[in-house]
Amino acid sequence: MPSKGAHHMLVTGCAGFIGSNFVRYLLGSDRAVHIVGLDLLTYAGSLDNLVDLPDAHRFTFMRGDICDEKIVATLLHEHSIDTIVHFAAESHVDRSIEGPAAFVETNVLGTFVLLNEARNYWLTEQALADHPVRFHHVSTDEVYGSLDPEAPPSCEGETYLPNSPYAASKAGSDHFVRAYNRTFGLPTTLTHCSNNYGPWQHPEKFIPTVVRSALARKPIPIYGDGSNVRDWLHVLDHCRAIDAVLRDGRVGETYNVGSENGYANNDVAKLICKFLDEIAPSGAPHAKLLTFVTDRLGHDLRYAVCADKITRELGWKPQHTFERALKEVVAWYVERFR
Repeated sequence: MPSKGAHHMLVTGCAGFIGSNFVRYLLGSDRAVHIVGLDLLTYAGSLDNLVDLPDAHRFTFMRGDICDEKIVATLLHEHSIDTIVHFAAESHVDRSIEGPAAFVETNVLGTFVLLNEARNYWLTEQALADHPVRFHHVSTDEVYGSLDPEAPPSCEGETYLPNSPYAASKAGSDHFVRAYNRTFGLPTTLTHCSNNYGPWQHPEKFIPTVVRSALARKPIPIYGDGSNVRDWLHVLDHCRAIDAVLRDGRVGETYNVGSENGYANNDVAKLICKFLDEIAPSGAPHAKLLTFVTDRLGHDLRYAVCADKITRELGWKPQHTFERALKEVVAWYVERFR
């Protein structure tokens, strides 16, 4: 939030994993905010993710497409939106390999529509001329490309080297955000997050897949040899980081959000199985279900980002310890999948 007083926020992708956690977090921590959530409710979004919100009267849901200029313009005008937090995206890498066109449409065109309508409302019409405004774009560490095992983490400003259609579409959307800031003066900020984990994640994602497969006593699929490394960031730490950037981040700047929890997929799967042996012992040992499958096309070996900038400038640090938090997340999914 550019203003620490009352504000009206549009959250796109509000029914998805990270978006719904952010809505829940912000309603519980900021009693002045009024949130309008926009989500198309495709396979990745569910209203179940928005049940039992704190102070739910401060949240309004609208089902709609971010590519629809009329819907976006109407929401901005009717709710006097001063802050946009843009989560909405096609984000499943496997799906981007099978059908890249949807990723270009949602991630690139959808971001363009939001930027353009924000520019029209805030800058051309001067609708909120005396009120601070902000467009925050949520991106991914995958735009930096794959790192060698011993390479240093990626820093803000490094060359983009996306390898999947998903990462390429997010890189394209990032460039539009930068262009609208530099060309038109739209007040923007941008974050690159590492691999999120936590409650309400889509069942196709890695941790829910491992838990669900193990509980069903089915093979737990691990791509390749399981050596691909990801930096695991708890979703609530990510929400806190976005909140910090909205409040005190410098306009036009990019901030990496990572937690230095680099774990190979195979090691994460073994940890989950260990926790499942304690939480749901009837299927133990669950690690016997780990099964290596044909690797994903163009599977990046390692992602890691340097978060020194957000720590130095905004005082943000992750609060969750990976193994302890992972056990809590596994227990949450066990209750959900039983």
